[in-house]
Amino acid sequence: MHFLKHFSPELVVKSPGRINLIGEHTDYNMGYVLPTAIEKNIKFSLQKNGSDHHCNVYSRTYDTGFEIDLNKISVSRVEWENYILGVLYEISKISNELGGFDCIVASNLPTGSGLSSSAALECGLAFGLNELFGLGLTKLQLVQLSQTAEHTYVGTQCGIMDQFASVMSKAGHVIMLDCRSLKYDYIPIDLFPYRIILLNTKVSHNLASSEYNTRKEECEQGVAIIRKQFPQVDSLRDVNQSMLEECKNNLSQKVYLRCKFIIAENERVIKMAKALKEKDLPTLGGLLYEAHEGISEQYEVSCKESDFLVAFSKKNSNVLGARQTGGGFGGCTLNIVHQDAVLEFIESASKSYKDKFGIQLEAFEVKPSGGTSKLSNSVG
Repeated sequence: MHFLKHFSPELVVKSPGRINLIGEHTDYNMGYVLPTAIEKNIKFSLQKNGSDHHCNVYSRTYDTGFEIDLNKISVSRVEWENYILGVLYEISKISNELGGFDCIVASNLPTGSGLSSSAALECGLAFGLNELFGLGLTKLQLVQLSQTAEHTYVGTQCGIMDQFASVMSKAGHVIMLDCRSLKYDYIPIDLFPYRIILLNTKVSHNLASSEYNTRKEECEQGVAIIRKQFPQVDSLRDVNQSMLEECKNNLSQKVYLRCKFIIAENERVIKMAKALKEKDLPTLGGLLYEAHEGISEQYEVSCKESDFLVAFSKKNSNVLGARQTGGGFGGCTLNIVHQDAVLEFIESASKSYKDKFGIQLEAFEVKPSGGTSKLSNSVG
């Protein structure tokens, strides 16, 4: 792209990926989640280019780019472009201050790993353009327009957790977020002497987008049936286990299990928040294993590779707990590992995984980090 020869960014922004300690698929069911941003991120280098509506976006990571006319934004056949286009479309609906810009994107977030590179892409661009053009949008507006962009341009009917965590996270904390009211608290996370180790299965969650929407529809089916008996129910957030059991005969087995998982997962988030506040690490670990069992057997968004790694971790006394994290069908398992045993755990897990699946495992530590932020105003 010709603009690269004379590129001199006015602004550099970093937007992080995220982990979710617990609370999987509860966000679009108006429940609770416990996410935090991590150090791995996407960087956006931005400059105004003096035009009214011509934009250039280039991905250094994939050595590819595309041009955009702000007056003719439409859905692309290239998936990653739609995360960008959707954000531009949503901003154009609420502001006419956006002008032509050039942007270079560089990522060290593994795609398809369940660490929400999509939300980082959306939120980082929205945050950067808000700063570059002085649009005056609040952080919550950036979160919400990024979520809407994923709905309309990508087609994934995601909840608000990923975007919220990407923008709003605070170093050393997880966010206890109520996805219905959007009220939130920061809870300090002190796992000493344990560390958070992610094992990337290298299995890309290609099914995640379509199956994600399917799971959302199945939960909505459950709500519609339960509401006939309990009119006050607006979402699975309003349903407890005894209410579900009363309606069990009217639900298909599949929909029943989906609802059962979400109800239990909401309860686990509340228990996890309490365990963090009290530094009750054994309870924390047990909740992770419980959550994975539900993810695998009730919500059915795991895969044989994730199940293998979680089962492997159970055999190691230095691991407090583990589960698949992210939307599902691959990505990473989250493991709470004693600091003295991290290297041994990674080595033994990698060997067993390679022997079983012929895939080289990727392992890395993550630490709760701050949200999307400005790195600098001028980079040479």
